[in-house]
Amino acid sequence: MDIAYLVTPLITWITVGPIKFLINSVKARQWAFNLVGNGGFPSNHSAVVSSMATLIALREGIGHPAFGVAVTLCFIVIIDANSLRQHVGKQAAAINRLAKEDGGQGTPHTWLRERMGHTLVEIAGGLCTGIAIGHIVHAIFGRG
Repeated sequence: MDIAYLVTPLITWITVGPIKFLINSVKARQWAFNLVGNGGFPSNHSAVVSSMATLIALREGIGHPAFGVAVTLCFIVIIDANSLRQHVGKQAAAINRLAKEDGGQGTPHTWLRERMGHTLVEIAGGLCTGIAIGHIVHAIFGRG
């Protein structure tokens, strides 16, 4: 196996994580350790799948079946990041509100994380970052 296909998602994940942390910290005006995870700009998941799709397109061509699989995976990840996980966050917010209104009368409640999913801007940022990293990895590792 060509090492570029192995290191591309790893390099993307390691690159995007600190970018997201710094952007969230600037927006929050404090170190945003509590915001590490799902959500935020840019989308880690969108960046990883788009970096692989880009690398496959550059190395194998857009007519290769692997590129079709990679693009399909990109769509699934983007739909999940934008719609499904945002709905999960809204449900978590509603559950937290209900628990707060209960005033501790019922069973103890573990507060659910409400910031889930990504906006279209965060997904677009992840896609652009992933495409750029795919090009960089292709330039560094060549055609394998």
